[in-house]
Amino acid sequence: MFATKRKSLLLSLSLLMALSATIAGCSKQNPETAPSAATEAAKTGKKEETITMSWPRDIGPMNPHLYNPSQLFAQSMIFEPLVMYKDGKIVPHLAESWAISPDGKEYTFKLRSNVKFSDGTAFTAKTVKKNFDAFMNNMKLHSWLGVVNVLEKTEAIDGSTFKLTLKEAYYPTLYDLAVVRPVRFLAESGFPDDGDTSKGVKNPIGTGPWVLSDYKKDEYAVFTPNQNYWGDKPKVDKVVVKVIPDAETRVLAFEKGDLDLIFGEGLISFDAYKQLEKSGKYATKLSEPVGTRNLVLNTMNEKLADLRVRQALHQGFNKKAMVEGVTLGMEEKADNILPKNLPYANIDVKPVEYNVEKAKALLEEAGWKLPAGKTVREKDGKALELELLYEKADLTQKAMAETLQAEWSAIGVKLNITGVELTVYIQRRKANQFDMNFYSNFGAPYDPHSFMTGVVQKGFGLSDPLQALPMKAEIDQKIKEGMKITDEKARTELFGSVLTTLQEQSSIIPVSYIKKIAVYQKEVSIVNFPSNRDEHPFYGIDKKE
Repeated sequence: MFATKRKSLLLSLSLLMALSATIAGCSKQNPETAPSAATEAAKTGKKEETITMSWPRDIGPMNPHLYNPSQLFAQSMIFEPLVMYKDGKIVPHLAESWAISPDGKEYTFKLRSNVKFSDGTAFTAKTVKKNFDAFMNNMKLHSWLGVVNVLEKTEAIDGSTFKLTLKEAYYPTLYDLAVVRPVRFLAESGFPDDGDTSKGVKNPIGTGPWVLSDYKKDEYAVFTPNQNYWGDKPKVDKVVVKVIPDAETRVLAFEKGDLDLIFGEGLISFDAYKQLEKSGKYATKLSEPVGTRNLVLNTMNEKLADLRVRQALHQGFNKKAMVEGVTLGMEEKADNILPKNLPYANIDVKPVEYNVEKAKALLEEAGWKLPAGKTVREKDGKALELELLYEKADLTQKAMAETLQAEWSAIGVKLNITGVELTVYIQRRKANQFDMNFYSNFGAPYDPHSFMTGVVQKGFGLSDPLQALPMKAEIDQKIKEGMKITDEKARTELFGSVLTTLQEQSSIIPVSYIKKIAVYQKEVSIVNFPSNRDEHPFYGIDKKE
């Protein structure tokens, strides 16, 4: 992500002296017990293998218990969870097994016995509890994570047994423990003296496969293998992350060979991806859907409170043509609010087909007439005029908004499109000050429970615009019941019913399935997409001989 520069020895030494305590701590490995990748390469005579990728911003301070500016993919390289989300299921990780009490309130984890932090210290139940205590002492920061709000007690039963006790049963507990932050683990040596990680950490020391070994803010970060790693060791000697804010510059750097990999969402334009793919010089790959791009229609607007109007809008634009035109076919048109590859989301719904005449008929039936000589429908002296809010920096949202504006004009709807800064966008969503806007779900391992929580709880931008649905109370009750019950079949039925109802109401209109991209030089071994949307892509990555 950053421009590559060769440093003189003197400059390198001065840089090392100026590095923050964070990085200094990362590089403090005993050379006898944790030789560097370069040292190992020199011993074996093997050429040092480096994977260089770009990122639009600095990786941040690498505090496992805090959020931005720390970048998720980088945090996941250093810090690990008790359990992982993989292929739609929760699988063991730092915990080799667990038991759940019949009432769903107690979770007892058996920890792996051979795990060490990168500083060589043991990973124990005591350390797990210390980390839980640290972020629970600042639970207001983490109230978005459901398990934080129902956690009653944590216990280190013995060195390798850790227990959570909840106030009430909460089925997504294991899913919440699989997210990248804040439920991952810092070594004792990384904690500040007062234990309050909300103020920062001494050193980002984790159990993960990588350590942060070199870093210059807003320019680059260098990760090397954790020589104490308990699992499969990385196959390359170094990962260099260069900060390149501009997407076009990122593409040019890749074409020059300064980058081995571009990976993520929205890092380059759809056009650029297609051009790189068409050249035949590089490997390109798209992930399975990681989320759905939806339109949220605010039922508290009296015009949109009418189901017929919402259905007319849904039928009144050519979703397939729009998605193919805007994303060049890299995203598929969506018929489901949540991708079907998420837990409890594999429901079959009848797709809403594009039909201008039916859309017009629905508006006529709802009383919205088109006066002679006019282009906008009216009812009771009011024009059928609506506003679509979008984040102005998001070029995909902007292009889709402009397409909808043109398409809906054909059925007599005037759509005003308003692009705003992200902070304003979030403020207006939370305050429910919009007619319609774009929304995409968080993906795995957050959904469907994060989506369901948003439907129930006010202030998240989903519950408030759904308030005028006549069955809103019933929807909320089904979600609350589904969160607590331990019967998987019953939960599947409840969540399936909620998703089906929301789609039938056209209050949330699925538009397209979002996918991650990978573009990489052909000497890089195949890049795999982690099941967890936020995890790093370096599992098993290698360079061909």
